[in-house]
Amino acid sequence: MSTPPCKELLLDNQLCFALYSTSLLMTKVYKPLLQELGLTYPQYLAMMVLWEGDGITVGEISTRLLTDPGSLTPLLKRLEAEGLITRTRSSKDERVVELYLTDSGRALYEKAKSVPACILAATELSIEQLGSLKNELVSLRGSLGKAV
Repeated sequence: MSTPPCKELLLDNQLCFALYSTSLLMTKVYKPLLQELGLTYPQYLAMMVLWEGDGITVGEISTRLLTDPGSLTPLLKRLEAEGLITRTRSSKDERVVELYLTDSGRALYEKAKSVPACILAATELSIEQLGSLKNELVSLRGSLGKAV
């Protein structure tokens, strides 16, 4: 390149790359922990929502995970095939699918309780630092959500 690169276009100066590469590494740290549970990272996210409140709809879980319901269907079918959840059509509205934890799904919660401490240790941050970072990211997500 004959002219010096624009500072604003250097990869190491990009927030988007810092977020992307950090997300990739975070998922890699989670992978062996979740393999012990028999879950992928997206399945783990879905199970966390269900552990917070059993008997929610596909629409509710998709809202919590910021994804569209159609992309969740294959993931939820796998969780059902693994015996962790049941999917039931609502008696009030056939279009609505309700999700319920099975006994195995509830038992998995106990095994998953060790995951957050492992992640905290891997970050080498204090709980306060991690909380602050999470709050800043949630705020950023909110601002970006307004822009799209």
